[in-house]
Amino acid sequence: MCRHLAYLGPPIDLSALLLEPPHSLLRQSWAPRDMRGGGTINADGFGVGWYARDTAPIRYRRDRPMWADENFARLAEVTVSGAVLAAVRSATPGMPVIEAACAPFTEGPWLFSVNGLVASWPDSINKLAEGLPVRDLLTLDAPTDAALVWALVRRRLRDGAQPAEAVARTVVDVVAAAPGSRLNVLLTDGVTAVANTFGHSLSLRQRADAVQVASEPCDADPTWRALPDRVLVTFTSSYVDTSMLPIETGQP
Repeated sequence: MCRHLAYLGPPIDLSALLLEPPHSLLRQSWAPRDMRGGGTINADGFGVGWYARDTAPIRYRRDRPMWADENFARLAEVTVSGAVLAAVRSATPGMPVIEAACAPFTEGPWLFSVNGLVASWPDSINKLAEGLPVRDLLTLDAPTDAALVWALVRRRLRDGAQPAEAVARTVVDVVAAAPGSRLNVLLTDGVTAVANTFGHSLSLRQRADAVQVASEPCDADPTWRALPDRVLVTFTSSYVDTSMLPIETGQP
């Protein structure tokens, strides 16, 4: 499955965050340590989103491995941000390997990523998809489970749900409709971020002025801590709140 991370804190260059650590997201694209649920490498594309000043997020996506994109390496050396969401992709068998299928997905201030799969796709989630506006279905970024999960979260956000509620209720609904699904979600507007665990690994590092979550710790810093399964984390650069997902049935 995919690997992803989110960072909120003092401005940092993308190279220092994503490429240089000993077990960086770059390294996780070809040498992940915890690909529970299938897959061996994350070579089916990648994406990075970041915030600059008060603008909407900037996004860079490619349908190639992160290690094969020299342009991004050069861009990362000169790009600085205090809010970043990034992902490397291992496509679920049968799903397209195209740029538009790569996280982060975005609308307005939001960046979104999901690590996992919807079991028995697409039949299992038909009823949930029927509740979306037809226009949303016709304009999905890609015909993938991740893009549909984003559409479900996005609709709740548009309807006024708080980010944590939008993520939690969507994960609960998808798992109920498609038992056996694995869904770790990241969502941020550049100020607050939401992350959850359901069937995949996620670790958190909190410092006085920065919080980072990642599918796998990016270095040997002892302050990284693995999050238990079925938790929901809301954080800013200086605050972390952890609660349990309201899921009682279904096994990841």
